[in-house]
Amino acid sequence: MFRDTPVSATILLAALALTPVLHAPEAAAEMKPAAAPLIIGHRGASGYRPEHTLESYSLAIVQGADFIEPDLVATRDGVLIARHENEISGTTDVAEKFPDRKRIKMIDGQQVTGWFTEDLTLAEIKMLRAKERLDFRDQSHNGKFEVPTFEEVIDLALAKSRETGRAIGIYPETKHPTYLDSIGLSLEEPLVAALRAKGLDRADAPVFIQSFETANLKQLNGMTAVKLVQLMEAADRQPYDFVVAGDERTYGDLVTPQGLREIATYADGIGPYKRLIVPEGENKALKSPTNLVADAHAAGLLVHPYTFRNEAQYLARDYGGDPAAEYRQFFELGVDGLFSDFPDTAVAAREAWRKAVTQ
Repeated sequence: MFRDTPVSATILLAALALTPVLHAPEAAAEMKPAAAPLIIGHRGASGYRPEHTLESYSLAIVQGADFIEPDLVATRDGVLIARHENEISGTTDVAEKFPDRKRIKMIDGQQVTGWFTEDLTLAEIKMLRAKERLDFRDQSHNGKFEVPTFEEVIDLALAKSRETGRAIGIYPETKHPTYLDSIGLSLEEPLVAALRAKGLDRADAPVFIQSFETANLKQLNGMTAVKLVQLMEAADRQPYDFVVAGDERTYGDLVTPQGLREIATYADGIGPYKRLIVPEGENKALKSPTNLVADAHAAGLLVHPYTFRNEAQYLARDYGGDPAAEYRQFFELGVDGLFSDFPDTAVAAREAWRKAVTQ
């Protein structure tokens, strides 16, 4: 399936919102549509629980998230698991459980020292327990929760969809696809197989697959019917597959109208770093918004920026310490959804904004 003809973001969003997760007619009738803009639980409710755990995802759902986001890496035996990085010493107790597995590797052109998922089997991964990555967040849940497989995350979303009567979407990200391909642990085939096994390899399924690289999204465009999203870092950085291919373009080139039109040939949306939409200047003061949202919509692309957080160090000076002010600005700029570590705050801000605009 190729996306040579851009599709209206409104149509795509409506199709997503009305999609039931289950196939039985009686189950479909019970499903409630998601409200736009979508709230995506970034690594679950990672502001409250150790990221990428079933408990973090479950809390995000309780707090009203429309989607949960599992970042995907592979174990030595080729099983997809939910971790933000393949180096997991910062998010698990792997250093204590497997002190002899420490390695030095080149990952995406950078030397990384640590413990890597591709050196552990799933059985060994299941011996680990998650911990909070950021020292200023709650550490009381450290050591309690397992590292989930992608299949377990899908099953959670399906079960919660049945339980709540609303479609809980999943938003997997392929991490370091070029590197993992190079060591024989391709992510794309098992990802599509997992979706297909659960009946979710459909254009109308509540699923987005995202990546910071471009080549694997183009590959996925020919493998699956689900929606694809091109992630974008800061404008001066490059997709790693561009680096490998000797392509000198940056994410700044991809956010131009021409770059967005190219993305629309293989993807349905973009996931930009939020400062590509509202830049920051000196002393965390905001600059005028860019045209990225309007340009992306003109190309038929959805826009789901990242990452929204409550803590003061993540908020621009103009918001006065109020995360709701940041959400309001982005909702008013027309984003179709956004990633938040604090889904409860995001959902409350969305409802307050929707109420204000309908009065």
